[in-house]
Amino acid sequence: MDNAKQPVRQPWVVGVSGASGTPYAASVIRALLAAGEPVDLIVSRAARLTILDETGISFRDAHWRTDLAAWLATDDRAFDPARLEDVRYWPAGDFAAGPSSGSYPARGMLVVPATTGAVAGIALGLSKDLLQRVASVTLKERRPLVVCVREAPLNGVTLKHLVELDAQGAVVLPASPGFYAGGSTVRELVDFVAGRVLDAVGVPHTLYRRWEGELGAAARHDGRPK
Repeated sequence: MDNAKQPVRQPWVVGVSGASGTPYAASVIRALLAAGEPVDLIVSRAARLTILDETGISFRDAHWRTDLAAWLATDDRAFDPARLEDVRYWPAGDFAAGPSSGSYPARGMLVVPATTGAVAGIALGLSKDLLQRVASVTLKERRPLVVCVREAPLNGVTLKHLVELDAQGAVVLPASPGFYAGGSTVRELVDFVAGRVLDAVGVPHTLYRRWEGELGAAARHDGRPK
């Protein structure tokens, strides 16, 4: 009998809050799975409404696998549903979920997009839902936490919360696309932000063309990685 231990699954937790910008989350999830990284997914109640509004897809707990496959295939992108074998879904109200405990072997958490409400809840440790709870656990366990805030303009209270998150060790990454990569379509600009989220935690990807110190390169490329 083979008594060799199976490797421990160490997923990235992706938390999707209700801010506009659900394509950022879809791009991050696709890229994580393409890199062979397992994903634990939390979709807030407000995010379900935003997904429905921005894509026409109803995200349902009982049918999350089918709905997630449809969501990741939006924008005419091909997506292999078999990759969802590396995904676990946790309802936002399930405080007994695995990632709610520091003993759960998560690698870290990416909150994308993050509402100002989620920013406040995480900064203050409110744990109003599973997304906020897991973010708090991520901070206390000193694991990587990226908060991709999507709001404009930002008021003073939110700025203070973002400074507090930075002080606690989180990476504050505004959903702010750069144009030096040559992106000229919405898809390319979305992928740029998603790529920067993954850069922050060291996950390899090919979502955008990187800066190489060559002025004018963006005008000569279509924004796709070479």
